[in-house]
Amino acid sequence: MPTPDPNPAQRKPASATYADAGVDISAGDRTKQRIKYLAQRTFTRNVLGEIGGFGGLFKLDGKYQEPVLVSSADGVGTKLKLAFQLGIHHTVGADLVNHCVNDIAVQGATPLFFLDYLATGRLDGEIAEKVVSGLSDACRANGCALIGGETAQMPGFYADGEYDLAGFIVGVVERAKLITGAKIRVGDVLLGFPSTGLHTNGYSLARKLFFEVAKYKPEQYVNALKEKAGAALMKTHRSYLSLIKKLTTSDYAAGFAHITGGGITENLPRILPKTVSAHVELGSWPVLPIFEHLQQLGNVAQDEMLRTFNMGIGLIAVVPAERFKRCKSMLDRSGEKSYVIGRIVKGDRKVIYA
Repeated sequence: MPTPDPNPAQRKPASATYADAGVDISAGDRTKQRIKYLAQRTFTRNVLGEIGGFGGLFKLDGKYQEPVLVSSADGVGTKLKLAFQLGIHHTVGADLVNHCVNDIAVQGATPLFFLDYLATGRLDGEIAEKVVSGLSDACRANGCALIGGETAQMPGFYADGEYDLAGFIVGVVERAKLITGAKIRVGDVLLGFPSTGLHTNGYSLARKLFFEVAKYKPEQYVNALKEKAGAALMKTHRSYLSLIKKLTTSDYAAGFAHITGGGITENLPRILPKTVSAHVELGSWPVLPIFEHLQQLGNVAQDEMLRTFNMGIGLIAVVPAERFKRCKSMLDRSGEKSYVIGRIVKGDRKVIYA
């Protein structure tokens, strides 16, 4: 028999460190230094302080008479799973920023600053730098400052090589110029603007159909799409900021709907007054091949498609009938693709397909 320890309380365990638990503080510090410059290159004259403080500081211009701050938070969702498979980490940062930008732009807001949240099991500095590079590039393209964020190491919570990504944006608009949809009237025209693909919604179903039902590999060429499966699914979420600004500057729109999770079915009613509905004409815009292919693969019902995917329309503008011709002419001259997809009718705040 083994000899009992006469005084176990006097035994001293080996000195434990945070790294023993899977969190490498030194690696985190090195990563923060690698990505610091990516944030700083987005700074505007309104940013105060530096990256690394307890909170980001942003000075609001005094030019606003009655400023309203508009904010939104979102994530990239299971599109990240595909990014892990393909080793493509730059575009998901742009997906996140553009999604958040669109969410506040449809209310008339100009983006001011953005913060990100990157959580992973074991921090990979190279991957983190690629993700933040995508965030930085998109922030610069949208005139938005990346003023801070959080990089969290959570061993045992995320599998090796995986991470989650979320973001928070703040913009500003004069109260008198807020776009709420309250001015939408019967007879107004619905103008749809093309998406680049799935954007950042519907990926749980899309991945199931592509990789479980059809058993595609991400690098496999799909004849129906005329491109590889992974490339078709990884197209970057489009920013509509410049388009929205163009339409609002000319006072051409009574409301905008960003078509995200829930599709046209659930997003368009969010801007409608209680006494009207949206009559949407199916077939009035070209549905992207990827949506047709997904529907065929899963024998997905049309109603399910319309409330899961954007179906090729990423933004809808509601244009007053009397301004429609001038609006459409301006868009055509600028080379901006748009489709008349329906009208506003009497109703109870829902989408009616025909």
